[in-house]
Amino acid sequence: MTKKHKLSARGQRRAAERGAVSLAKDRVRLAELSPGGAAERPIVVDSAAVIDGRARATPCAVCEGQLTLEEHEVVAHAGVNLRRTRGLCRECHTPRVLWFRLEPPRPS
Repeated sequence: MTKKHKLSARGQRRAAERGAVSLAKDRVRLAELSPGGAAERPIVVDSAAVIDGRARATPCAVCEGQLTLEEHEVVAHAGVNLRRTRGLCRECHTPRVLWFRLEPPRPS
């Protein structure tokens, strides 16, 4: 039988740090696959006036902290004008990009 050796305090800290970094990377990848995480999956909104509020209300993908909106611009993608916002987490300083598509309500 093989004995499991006990990790030192430093080894335990390093293992925990590796686990935290791995979790953060997984959360960022998940955020990129969610609505608004890529130009192919924009969040549909009725008005440009709500984009800044929605972007600020979206939590950081890593620590769920509040975002500071740094940029809001119009970008042409696949023949459609999309809005791209760039934010930065106030706590962990992780950048976050969100994509929006304006689609005014249709008359009924």
